[in-house]
Amino acid sequence: MTVRFAAGTAGAAALLVAALTVPAQAVTYGTPTIALSASYLSGAVGATGDPVVNVTVGQSGADASALTVSASASSKASVAGTGDVSVTGTGAVRQLAVAARGRGYTNLTVKVTGLGGKTATKTLSYAASAAVQNPADARYLTGSADASAAVDLGGGYAVVADDESNVLRLYDRSRSGAPVKTWDFSSQLGVSKEVDIEGATRIGNTVYWTGSLGNNKDGEYKAPRNTVFTTTVSGSGAGAQLTYGRSYKKLRDDLVAWDTANGNRYGFAAGTAEGEAPKQIDGFNVEGLEFAPGSTTTAYLGFRAPLAPVVPGGKALIVPVTNFDQVLASGAKATFGAGVELDLGGLSVRDIRKNAAGQYLILAGSWAADDNSDPYALYQWDGVPGHAPVKRADLPTTDPGGWEAIVEVPDLTAPGARVQLITDSGSADLYGDGTEAKDLTHAEWKKARTAWFTLG
Repeated sequence: MTVRFAAGTAGAAALLVAALTVPAQAVTYGTPTIALSASYLSGAVGATGDPVVNVTVGQSGADASALTVSASASSKASVAGTGDVSVTGTGAVRQLAVAARGRGYTNLTVKVTGLGGKTATKTLSYAASAAVQNPADARYLTGSADASAAVDLGGGYAVVADDESNVLRLYDRSRSGAPVKTWDFSSQLGVSKEVDIEGATRIGNTVYWTGSLGNNKDGEYKAPRNTVFTTTVSGSGAGAQLTYGRSYKKLRDDLVAWDTANGNRYGFAAGTAEGEAPKQIDGFNVEGLEFAPGSTTTAYLGFRAPLAPVVPGGKALIVPVTNFDQVLASGAKATFGAGVELDLGGLSVRDIRKNAAGQYLILAGSWAADDNSDPYALYQWDGVPGHAPVKRADLPTTDPGGWEAIVEVPDLTAPGARVQLITDSGSADLYGDGTEAKDLTHAEWKKARTAWFTLG
């Protein structure tokens, strides 16, 4: 190529020649950076849609899309090997997923390789729980293992309570992973210990919550457990918000006084006595809460205990609180209707929920404290005292955890109706090392299982 310059441009020509003959200066790349959205991750063998970790990378002088991210097993390959880890995405944020090979713990080394051959690494601690029946229908709600009650908030999201703390957590019902939002109303409730939330229901924009009302596992009276309270819902789905409403802290006392005045039919005074554990056949422990048919004033309290021989015929017990709305609205002393005794095949109430059509579903389980291997079942009921419930499904009893909460009730007349349940996995040994899930150090490894079941 010939380059010609007009007269008087000799200086410009000289500059161009100089520029063409000076070698390009080498680019200096900095050390890559790497950050993980969580240092701990849990999964399950055979799971669908396990949680992922976001890997954020960068390097000065380089486009993030030019960086390579990889992961390898650095400890126990029988839990997850290098080939079980995948990294997807481009740009500054990638997604790391693990397909668990076996139950247990392992460490993974996550590495970013930048331009100029420079690298950086981070360690991801991973834990895998065992395979479960029908894994395609299972999801895992992380951050807590002790799920105890749930209420649908619309848009595919539910708020889930924990009986080991007073934190309410908002989850996407269709996905495994951490809550998108949390609330803790301990200060408004005036308590420093757990309320032991066990039941919940929603009327309009008000969610009613109840503690177990019983002693703790050592038979000691703990005042926070004698608490019912309300929250107000605004919005729905991921944008839902909860605000504290009101509380009442004498419902247990009212129940004992009512039963005593009626001849101690259910043994409430004995079941709440000092030294009496709540989860025994003649104990005292509330786990279900729902309103009576067509009512916004009368609420049903479903009891895990007592059961037979205290309840004649070994039937489950429901006690109607006939002014429940006023108990919370104004602190009125609770009044009660006659106890409702239901034949649930020797099981007691673990949760009770109805839909807009007034169809009730009762989650039935054992009164025992350690009941992971005991039977569970779902019963349909019309909510009318004296009418018998009908079994709709037997539930699997394999670990992790016992079935504890119904999220919402589908149309029970529809063929193939499916219901979503949640476990309390607090006492389960999720990872095979003998540690109960409630005692795990890292919140990301604590989890409750949710699953869908088709009603027969």
